[in-house]
Amino acid sequence: MIDLCGVSSFEHGGLKIMRHARHQAAARGVGFCLTGCSERLGLLPLRAAQLPEEFPWFPTVEVALIAQTSREPVRRPAPRPSPRGRTEAADGLTQRTGEQPADITVSSSPGAWDRPIAFPARVEAAGATRETPTTSGRDMTESTSAAPAEWFLTQAERGNPWSRLDDLGSGNVAWSGGNLARPLVDGAEYFPRLVAELADVRAGDQVYFSAWVVDQDKQIDGSGTSMREQFARVLREGASVRALLWWPYLNLDRNLVSANREFALSLREMGGGVVLDQRVRPVGCHHQKFLVIRRPRRPESDIALLGGIDPCPSRLDRHRHRGDSDVQLSIDSKRYGERPAWHDAHLQLRGPAVAAVEHCFRERWQDAATRLCGPLPRFRRRLGLGEPEAEELPVQLPPPPRSGPHAVQLLRTYPTKRPPYLFARRGERSVARGYAKALERARRFVYVEDQFLWSPMVAEAFAAALRREPELRLVAVVPAHPEKGGAVEVATCDAAQDTALSVLYAAGGDRVDVFELENDRGLPTYVHSKVCVMDDSWAAVGSANLNRRSWTYDSELTAAVLDERQPTTGFAHELRLRLWREHLGREPGHDSGLTDPCDGVELLRNAAAELDAWHESGRRTPRPRGQVRRHPRRAVSTATRLWAVPLGRLMIDPDGRPLGDRLADWSRDRFGSGRGPTSAHIPSGPERSL
Repeated sequence: MIDLCGVSSFEHGGLKIMRHARHQAAARGVGFCLTGCSERLGLLPLRAAQLPEEFPWFPTVEVALIAQTSREPVRRPAPRPSPRGRTEAADGLTQRTGEQPADITVSSSPGAWDRPIAFPARVEAAGATRETPTTSGRDMTESTSAAPAEWFLTQAERGNPWSRLDDLGSGNVAWSGGNLARPLVDGAEYFPRLVAELADVRAGDQVYFSAWVVDQDKQIDGSGTSMREQFARVLREGASVRALLWWPYLNLDRNLVSANREFALSLREMGGGVVLDQRVRPVGCHHQKFLVIRRPRRPESDIALLGGIDPCPSRLDRHRHRGDSDVQLSIDSKRYGERPAWHDAHLQLRGPAVAAVEHCFRERWQDAATRLCGPLPRFRRRLGLGEPEAEELPVQLPPPPRSGPHAVQLLRTYPTKRPPYLFARRGERSVARGYAKALERARRFVYVEDQFLWSPMVAEAFAAALRREPELRLVAVVPAHPEKGGAVEVATCDAAQDTALSVLYAAGGDRVDVFELENDRGLPTYVHSKVCVMDDSWAAVGSANLNRRSWTYDSELTAAVLDERQPTTGFAHELRLRLWREHLGREPGHDSGLTDPCDGVELLRNAAAELDAWHESGRRTPRPRGQVRRHPRRAVSTATRLWAVPLGRLMIDPDGRPLGDRLADWSRDRFGSGRGPTSAHIPSGPERSL
């Protein structure tokens, strides 16, 4: 049974639901009649932005839907093929002609459909946008829906039929409900939670851990809290530990991740299972950062921790951002100081989504274990050079019980590679697809914190939303400078970001604000968080950055969260308030002027203007409160672009999609010129990218 009341027929989600309901009804003998479009429903595009150009004839604003029992099946109209033989999918991506999403159950009970249902339709014309009914003031409650089906990807839209991840949920949905999500902002909040959860592990419990880099000797919450010491205690208690650690196979300089091998050796000596996972592309990495604890005797306490924080140097910083005494040596000390400030974010999950995060671990483990059984790894082991075979994992436990009001969808990136992943034979780009679909829903406000915000293909996804919605505002927080201070990295980073910002400012003008952070000592704070909030409804926290590498090349894991109980005042809203309080130097609970995001943007602008003026005046007066500064655009010469853009695309921000998709997009950002394609082409359709 689907409640179609309140579905806007012109929204991409509403059109999708109506079209799929019609197709299912035709097979069940349930007739549909749509006032104003009749049999032409199947020909309608699923992206409302195309209506003015392609379907100016649509006659009505109010569209009535009547369902009735019928003995004769209703004729199913043929989908309108595109020039390439594809039909448009609801999130702006494409799918193969004739490919149908998961079934939608339609009730044929006369009592359920005994009256017409009016749908408020969204009508777009050139230069104007009108909604019926309209919203008043700045209230987002009526104009923004938090229904997971409208914001989250379907199984078909994920674009990876080889994975069983979406089979864990109830019904045919590609997400789980009944979860309890909690943001963990900065290392000083995440690491104590990690230590506490590992301290609560008992005999028979299961621990699954994936990391980019692990410093096994780093004390993350005081003396005796190194990762080596904590996992040693867990194993002594009788629990099992299995870890997936990235290990490059084409990197000539392995000093970057040498700590992973040291941690792997320690874990194996203590009785844990480890795979040094080399299933990456050249110059690629496994960037997923998560930990899962399953407690068979206490399933209600099962937990998953995922996000952007690794247990390694510089991550243990507090909200005032005075830095970590254990410093990552690669950070540019000339710009960030001897003890660089570091801003980051992680996510805590309880409920059924924990099983989904564990499933992601199991897919990678099984894939890597299969490759370790091949003839070359066996030959290397005979020579004493290879990695040991991976042990078999225990049967997965049932999902934990429901714990809260949050719907959670896991979004991932896996590149296409040879040999292919067993669970993603043509890769997976659900991070990119998830952002694309959510941006189609955004109406008033998008807030991002990101380490990069590069790549024209990513910027264009946000720019398309800015062009479509004349009242949409974008606020971004990025690092003041690249992490490393080398001339090559600075040039490639500046060229990539300048191109992306050009696309954003051209689309949104003064509706786009880009800020950076600094601590109370006047030193810049390195922004490593990967966070997004849209309309205070949809939020994402994870490991994926806003660049081509994270959307197509490295392995990534991000969780999108919707609060089904409080659609616009729940998780996403509170996450935004939490971050903005920190950036404005406010104490917890001091939310004056921040509740409405548009008012909050003005406070951010004022705080940045005051801090910038303080620097320009020579810092002779007391420093204004807050951490926000305006992020300047750095000019890059044409001569620098000639080598920096190709080098950046090849090494710094590579493309992990199939060759045809890479070639099709090459001209768009070759030298940072020209406007990119619409979001309908970001990323490429499943028929090319699967």
